[in-house]
Amino acid sequence: MPDFFVGDAVRVGGLSESGVMEAIKFEKVCFSYNEAEKDAFALGGIDLSVEEGEFVAVLGHNGSGKSTLARLADGLLSPTSGRITVLGMDAGESKNIFDIRKNVGIVFQNPDNQTVASIVEDDIAFGPENIGVPREEIGKRITFALDAVGMSEFRHATPARLSGGQKQRIAIAGVLALKPKIMILDEATAMLDPKGRREVTDVVLKLNKEEHITVLLITHFPEEAMLADRAVVMNRGEIVMQGKPSEILCREEELETYNLALPRPVQICHDLRAGGLDVKDVLTPEALGDELFAALKNAAGGDCGEARETEFARAGRHDGSGRIECENLTYTYNKGSPFAAHALDGVNISIESGEFFGIIGHTGSGKSTFVQHLNALIKVPTAEKKYKPKKLKKGEAPPPKIRLTVGGYDLTDKKTDFRELRSKVGMVFQYPEYQLFAETVFADVAFGLKNFSRAPLSEDETKKAVRDALETVGLDYLELKDRSPFELSGGQKRRVAIAGVIVTKPEILVLDEPAAGLDPLGKREIMQLLHKIHKEWCKTVIIVSHDMDEISENCTRAAVFSEGKVFEEASPSRLFLRPAELTALGLDVPFTAKVTEALAAKGINIYSDFTSADFVGKVLSYAGLEGGGAHA
Repeated sequence: MPDFFVGDAVRVGGLSESGVMEAIKFEKVCFSYNEAEKDAFALGGIDLSVEEGEFVAVLGHNGSGKSTLARLADGLLSPTSGRITVLGMDAGESKNIFDIRKNVGIVFQNPDNQTVASIVEDDIAFGPENIGVPREEIGKRITFALDAVGMSEFRHATPARLSGGQKQRIAIAGVLALKPKIMILDEATAMLDPKGRREVTDVVLKLNKEEHITVLLITHFPEEAMLADRAVVMNRGEIVMQGKPSEILCREEELETYNLALPRPVQICHDLRAGGLDVKDVLTPEALGDELFAALKNAAGGDCGEARETEFARAGRHDGSGRIECENLTYTYNKGSPFAAHALDGVNISIESGEFFGIIGHTGSGKSTFVQHLNALIKVPTAEKKYKPKKLKKGEAPPPKIRLTVGGYDLTDKKTDFRELRSKVGMVFQYPEYQLFAETVFADVAFGLKNFSRAPLSEDETKKAVRDALETVGLDYLELKDRSPFELSGGQKRRVAIAGVIVTKPEILVLDEPAAGLDPLGKREIMQLLHKIHKEWCKTVIIVSHDMDEISENCTRAAVFSEGKVFEEASPSRLFLRPAELTALGLDVPFTAKVTEALAAKGINIYSDFTSADFVGKVLSYAGLEGGGAHA
């Protein structure tokens, strides 16, 4: 670690009870976004002290006040009442704001919110330049920051042309280059692939432990929270629990009270105990492997069967209207320019009508580019009105013919009715705010009805459709219909975005990271919602995800993208039998697959489809127990 990464913040008073300097202190802090409604507090009477060099993880359901807390700590918001001190400086005094922001770096969930320049190195240099860092020093910081997040090769790239995960790494690098005394990460790894998430958390942990940088980490990932010295749980604008992460994350009743869910490892332990197997609550696959080995080593090794193949419901769905066929799909951004970037390289994939299909891949693998072709947000070149085939040189072979059909629509044909296609293929983007634009939630959800309905709807029909869509995604119609969508929490925005797509009842639904940034309970509710829609009227559901547990628990099959190609296409039960190959591609495997591998190394073979329920059932069967307890 370079020696320049030692901060030089002004230190004025502010010792904690333990005698350590306080980095951040909240005293009776209240905050309201609507000054006309002083009782509608996003934060209500917060008391919180974070010591210098401490690593604190903040957990809570969507809308609990976590992001508001982060923005107050950085001086981006001012409290309605109460006092905030940062490195001994009163955040309520305007004269201190520059010094506070010079020493506090914040990384948001959506990297586009903090991208300012057209070249990566200029974007990273922006912060240091504005606090007066010498140019020579800035160059060193850019190099360090890019190396730290694994993005050195993109130094001269255009941020707008990077994938969502790559943009996030650049945003984190921009904060690292500031040499902050305090680092705040607001769901900063939510959109990264598993490898990227590990790399970023490793950097943050190293900065905390070796350079004593104070870290305030807002996260929904239990494995990230476990890195912290202390976990703080928020609920409805209040701090309701504090303590060691390993203790906090195992308190089932309290977590449920505060609209949170147990981490998957702990839930599996609870289900195993309910089935009669005595295991302690643990949070890592290695620890659970040890627990299970101790419990199973003397077991008779009963029949735990083979991994079953998940069958998807095809009844009434084999008319082809939800089928997708893709051959030789190739796409290059800014083709023919110095900024050309190859995103897809001969993609071949087949998705049957009736499937709940997953798409996984490392950051920049081409996943989002591919799904944007499915409703012609990105058109196949032959479908462009001005398309002219390339003139071949003598002896040059023509490129492979591209074939792309979605629900019976030929997307290579310029005569295709793309407006009608988009009424049949709904798309929910990675960042829901990208498709929210209207003044009210009602107007936003109703937009699709006005633009894609074949026949105009009456006012009453529109109201009913909007209400049904909002209630389907678990939102209160009367409470939210007249509110601005931009006032909502991240989880609420995502639900409104989904409502705006499903209001037209598309036959194919495509969702790019539908549960990213949601709390565990919110993730579960979203996936339950998608299964409900899939069962009732949507023929085919496609999700793009970095969460391997999400894929194993929900998908009938999945395709692995790598370097613009389809690396593999198989059921999760087969796909995750190859952990080494997936890890080499920057991916991960489900928690149960890691435990299975740990047990196999000890001589105990458990065959499951890698869903939690099936894994628990197979372990109990191996132990000779017939107990239930597994969640479906």
